[in-house]
Order: sequence, then structure tokens, then C-alpha cells
Amino acid sequence: MILSASRRTDIPAFYADWFLNRIKERYVFSRNPINPRQVSKIDLSPELIDCIVFWTKNPAPLMVRLNELEAYHYYFQCTLNAYEADVEPGLAIKHVSLVDTFMQLSEKIGKERVIWRYDPILLTDKYTVSFHIQHFATLAEKLKDATQRCVISFIDFPKRMFSAMRSLGYREPDFNEMHTIARAFSAIAREKGITLETCAEAIDLSTYGISHGKCIDDALISRISGKPLHLKKDTNQRKNCGCLPSVDIGLYNTCMHGCKYCYASFSREALLQNRQNYDAFSSLLCSKITEDDVIRERKDTQSRTTLQPDLPFV
Repeated sequence: MILSASRRTDIPAFYADWFLNRIKERYVFSRNPINPRQVSKIDLSPELIDCIVFWTKNPAPLMVRLNELEAYHYYFQCTLNAYEADVEPGLAIKHVSLVDTFMQLSEKIGKERVIWRYDPILLTDKYTVSFHIQHFATLAEKLKDATQRCVISFIDFPKRMFSAMRSLGYREPDFNEMHTIARAFSAIAREKGITLETCAEAIDLSTYGISHGKCIDDALISRISGKPLHLKKDTNQRKNCGCLPSVDIGLYNTCMHGCKYCYASFSREALLQNRQNYDAFSSLLCSKITEDDVIRERKDTQSRTTLQPDLPFV
């Protein structure tokens, strides 16, 4: 079983204590986001977990306790963008320290296991194509010895977010802008020795040496774990997603970074309630088991309790 921690929230940044308590107890409960009364019990015994994939914008709180994960295989998807407080209000003042944290994490676990995400790429009058190219080059120079791979994606607003994003002046790159960005990013990444991939993008950028990536990557997991994986593509994810099946233990509306583009935090009221419910010793993230819950043990790695796709956490 591959554990996703998590596409729905930033567990390393905000819930490291909770996660490591669940690792210590060797099990975790996870609610179905479509039917919250359906709860999966997931066995976290090291022999059953092929790999843990962490998605984060700030791995520091978990990074200092990685010794507690010695029995597990894992890697990190770390997002580092160039947005300021108008887009990423909880991260803008941390950009310098987050670059340092990224490099420290790479020194601890190896650059193959720290994947840089520069996503999502959105455009405004301020965040232009040239802005992204310039700042991608700056970050690539800093991270060139700390990672082997960078994943990019272009913003694709869900329908429920479209009006709000447009009112903030955000827009999706058009076809020509995507190619301009891809061409420039590819040249920069190649010079720095970084492989560039896209995440769940339909556009073909192979002309620039950019392939369709897999965030839940069988080849990487096989190298890390030393065991071949025989899993098919996760059919419950988006059409252009190449990821393997995984079990996500996160909860929507629990991330406090406050990024304006984030699909995973869409209710301020729910966020405040979930934070109030947070208990580092609970078996559920920001929740507790009730008598109305139906608990089933999760065993089948090829089928998911979640009936909607989880986008990569951004």
C-alpha cells in the first residue's frame, strides 16, 4: 500500500505530531470526503506500507523527527513557488527559509527523494510569463544540487473556484503562453541538471524534453524500496494523471497556508471548526470517531474509498 500524506492538506507543516503518533500506534482512520460517515481503518505496519509520499510547502516540523520513520520508505513533494503575500499569504515571508529547509531535507535523505514542485502556474498583471521565467531561474540555481526533478503544472480552476479566481485577477495561461513557459523552463532546468515533468497536463511538451510525470511514481518507489511494484494507474484520478493508486489520510479544509488558488481549502468556517477539533492523539485528523461512523478496514490497494479525485496538494 502507498500512503499519501496528503493531497488534501499539509501534514508535514501542520500535523506532524498527529502523523507520528499514528505511526507509533501503527494505524490511522480516514474519512471518505464524499460520505464522511464511511471511515477506513488503515494498518500502518511498516511491512504493509510500500512507501509514504509527503506533499508539503514546509517540511521543517516533520524533518526534525525523521528518525521516527526509519522503518518506512518515503519521499517528499515540496512546493516552492515565487508568489508573494497576495497569492500565498502564509508563505511569502518564509521563502528564504523554505529554500534553506528544502536543501537541508535533501542533505538528510538524498536529492532523489526531494522533488521540487513549481505549481500551479497562474498569470496576473503582476505574475506574468516573464516573471515566472525569471523566478524559476532563480530558484533552479539555488536548488540545482538539492533535487533531480521538478514538476510543473498550469492552473486549472475547478468550476466552483472560477468566479472567485477571476475576481482576484488570476487567469490560466493560454496555449502559446504554456509553450513559452515550457520552452524557457526546459532550457533552465537542463542547464541546472534538473529533469522537468508535468503533473496531470494534457498538453504535449515533449518537444522541450518535458514528459508527463507521476507524482505517485512506481519507478521511484521501486528504487527507494528495492521492491518492484505491480500496480495499474489510479483510475479514480483525473484523466491525465499517471499516478499509482494510493490511500490518502488527509482532510480537506485543514491547511492554514491560505493560498488563494488552493482547491483543498474552500470553506473558512470548516477550516476553523476543523482546527478547533484538532487533537494530536486522535486516530482521525481533526475529528473523532462517533457512534454513527461505519468503519471498514482498508485492504485493497487497487480500489479507493474516495470517489472523487485528489489533486496534488498545492
